[in-house]
Amino acid sequence: MRILVTGGAGFIGSAVIRHLLANSDHSVINLDKLTYAANLEAIPGAEGHPRYSFEKVDICDAAEVSRVIQSYQPDAIMHLAAESHVDRSIDGPGQFIQTNIVGTQILLDIATAYWTHLPQAARARFRFHHISTDEVFGSLDTEGVFTETTPYDPRSPYSASKASSDHLVRAWHETYGLPVVLTNCSNNYGPYQFPEKLIPLMILKALAGETMPVYGKGENIRDWLYVDDHAKGLVLALERGVIGESYNIGGRNERTNLEVVHTLCDLLDELRPRAGGSYRDLITYVTDRPGHDFRYAIDASKIEIDLGWQAEETFDTGLRKTVEWYLEYSSWGQSKSNAYGGERLGLR
Repeated sequence: MRILVTGGAGFIGSAVIRHLLANSDHSVINLDKLTYAANLEAIPGAEGHPRYSFEKVDICDAAEVSRVIQSYQPDAIMHLAAESHVDRSIDGPGQFIQTNIVGTQILLDIATAYWTHLPQAARARFRFHHISTDEVFGSLDTEGVFTETTPYDPRSPYSASKASSDHLVRAWHETYGLPVVLTNCSNNYGPYQFPEKLIPLMILKALAGETMPVYGKGENIRDWLYVDDHAKGLVLALERGVIGESYNIGGRNERTNLEVVHTLCDLLDELRPRAGGSYRDLITYVTDRPGHDFRYAIDASKIEIDLGWQAEETFDTGLRKTVEWYLEYSSWGQSKSNAYGGERLGLR
């Protein structure tokens, strides 16, 4: 199978490509604009690999997207290209609307035209897999979980843009018959993540001896999913998912933000002790994010029962692997410092 992966140099996209190259016979075409958060170094061994190709293309560039699809004739598209950071969406929602909504519409139009003219056998096996987030469902109180039938209730420009793209994908399926599969995931973490997100930011600030800023009182709850487990689930949904269906992928690892930071500090205290005290001493509390959703939690029963997916990492094992990776590859954060210096975003 030839799979076109949009956003393949991003955090989740690169994990998908690493998994595909290491554990399948599929060929991969990586289409990525290479924005500030993308990095081809997150796919070690890809350059020169016989089953890998890279195209530096913006999904909003219809002519270039069409050229790539016509040139490579993919059997499937995994659409991960997106602006993804909530705080940045507060500062500048326009780019999120352009990439996440308009870019998805352009990709859908081109994919539909391509699929429509494929020979019958190729049409039958083609899939368009749209990868999204649990944030489209809004915020939970202390009880309940998100399921595939939870009504959409996005609260930030980012989640609204992803909800819009989800609706577009479903509309193209219903209106034009495009064979689609959708997935919505909980918070991902693991190696190669851009340091604007909570876990790598806290690790890198701790190692630098800087204060570790926690929003509000740190009571907001997220369901954490190790990125390699997510990648396996995404490929499984592409290969075995039912056309027109959506699947929630979550790790069943609910933690408050403060619990996450405390666990990180304790791991660092064990693995790289800090002179003069615990890393917990660096924790500071800052003004909360505007409209900060209180709690996310995903019910992953559908993909577990229907497709046989299971998360292999617990939060403790996955976080330990993550911290160990950042300790071994500390230059990862430094290589991104020109694009982001760890400053607070989203205060507009």
